Amino acid sequence: MQNLSYALIQLLHNFGAAGILGLAGFGLWSGRAPRSTRGLLGLWLLQGGSGAAFGLVTYHFEHALPDIHGVAVAALGLKVTCVLLGLTLALRPPSRGWLLWGGSGILGATALGAAAFLRWYS
Repeated sequence: MQNLSYALIQLLHNFGAAGILGLAGFGLWSGRAPRSTRGLLGLWLLQGGSGAAFGLVTYHFEHALPDIHGVAVAALGLKVTCVLLGLTLALRPPSRGWLLWGGSGILGATALGAAAFLRWYS
């Protein structure tokens, strides 16, 4: 049951990351300022919530938080920072669309890159 929980969370987490990058890419490509950032906000909330769910599942089944150290802690910190900055961009979007989309794209790609280090160094 634990592995199934992880797999379902990973599915949501991956689609959330793909959504952020896709939305940011489309925004940059179209050159439009967003009418609303609710979709982007929802995707960043999905990233943060699904990321936290990994730790909660571990705590539920093993009665302890995941045992990570070194590079994995740095990667987790980077991912959390990306989510917080992404939420900030979505809640208080800059007046220029390219800054919102470019910033979200960079944060999304950084979080995705950090995920590889978190996965393999934990």
